[in-house]
Amino acid sequence: MKTLILIGLVGLAAQLVDGALGMAYGVTTTTLLLAIGTNPATASATVHLAEIGTTFISGLSHWKFGNVDWKVVRRIALPGAVGAFAGATVLSNLSTESAAPVMAIILLVLGLYILIRFTVQGIPRGHLGKPLRKRFLAPLGLVAGFVDATGGGGWGPVGTPAILASGRLEPRKVIGSIDTSEFVIALAASLGFLFSLGSQGINVGWVLAILGGGVIAAPLAAWLVRHVPPRLLGASVGGIIVLTNTRSLFRSGWFELSGGLQAAAYVTIVVAWAGCFAFSLKAYLADRENESADKISEEAKNNAVAV
Repeated sequence: MKTLILIGLVGLAAQLVDGALGMAYGVTTTTLLLAIGTNPATASATVHLAEIGTTFISGLSHWKFGNVDWKVVRRIALPGAVGAFAGATVLSNLSTESAAPVMAIILLVLGLYILIRFTVQGIPRGHLGKPLRKRFLAPLGLVAGFVDATGGGGWGPVGTPAILASGRLEPRKVIGSIDTSEFVIALAASLGFLFSLGSQGINVGWVLAILGGGVIAAPLAAWLVRHVPPRLLGASVGGIIVLTNTRSLFRSGWFELSGGLQAAAYVTIVVAWAGCFAFSLKAYLADRENESADKISEEAKNNAVAV
């Protein structure tokens, strides 16, 4: 019973972060399941089964608060589903761990770019409101879906920074669209795992516990995204991307660092992240009218009409 409660709380916390920042649900919950001895394929299958429910509720919540761009959802979800189904099939038969460090480096660079750009300049407005092309979203969805299924999480960590870095969509709609489209990805990945593995090793109690925690957190996370200033949202997303991908690199075995050095690196990142967030908060407070979520939404709509 204690294990189920713990898993439920992790599901709640993971969904709160994922729904507010557009990533980390799969990574957080999969890490817990691996820590208690679940094999990678079963852990990913368990998480994706739970995500069918949490992403559905999350999508409804984001839609209610106006956080979804349905054109983006349509263009990224289907390729993402193809990638997720293929990834689930691959993971059921072999390991793709060798590719993880390369992906972590790419995402780390993107995270640094987002963190610095949102801290120094605020939300980029030069292309805000311009449409995201299918030739950009389709390959992105395919890669993100594959990474998500093989890594037990990755749809948000790959999709969110890539779209955010484009500067064409306001942060709350990036997060809302990624979270909403993730329902299709979770469904496709789950079908891939069920076809390849059957239901062997999947603990239904764990699935329901993760689902229950996520369902509780989803509406609150969507509300937060609607009201948090975009500049602060961008700084938050950038920081968590840097932190999680630094962790992935340390765990990959590419860097032989002692526990003390790794701890020092984490502390340095967190302190720098806090400094960036404080700078962004100060900039927001100095110009609330132009930095507010409503003002950014208005500019995006005006630019979209002009296009």
